[in-house]
Amino acid sequence: MSDTPSTAVSSRTLLLATACAACLATGVLLIAVLPAEFGIDPLGAGRALGLLDLADASDSPLEAHDTAHRIDHAEFILEPYQSVEYKYRLSEGNTLVFSWTATSDLLFDMHADPDGRVGDEGVESFSKGTAASGAGVYEAPFTGIHGWFWENRSFNEVVLQIESAGYYEGSVVFRDGGSFERTPETAL
Repeated sequence: MSDTPSTAVSSRTLLLATACAACLATGVLLIAVLPAEFGIDPLGAGRALGLLDLADASDSPLEAHDTAHRIDHAEFILEPYQSVEYKYRLSEGNTLVFSWTATSDLLFDMHADPDGRVGDEGVESFSKGTAASGAGVYEAPFTGIHGWFWENRSFNEVVLQIESAGYYEGSVVFRDGGSFERTPETAL
């Protein structure tokens, strides 16, 4: 018999290595896998490492809503140097598809007023100019009223029409020193 040391791993060493591997796997699961794959962040490490954004990433262009969208058509006649402001009540993240046309150029300002504002605090303008038409898609960056101010700076009468579809709750018209609410149709 020889006096060489045994190279066999003891059961105690094997059990210790297995426990360490299980702890390491649990740590990776809690710190990286759950936040990145499922948006579950029990330790807060996923937020700190920016992994929660990965859980929100989606290849699908579909965005489901609980309610039907609304459709709207409005027409305004603007005499020389008259103006109108027309806005939709949108919640943050909801969208509006729109097109507007006028029989002549109008000064316009597409802007939004957040709920709870004081004076001009928080009012944000997105597009200003002079044009006879506009079209696009708008996603509300905050909850409030979102829309346009148009002004006829000519000596001629101008007819303005706007059509829209989207996830808005209603609309409001500001004109001649007052305002009134409108309820657009629910699609379907």
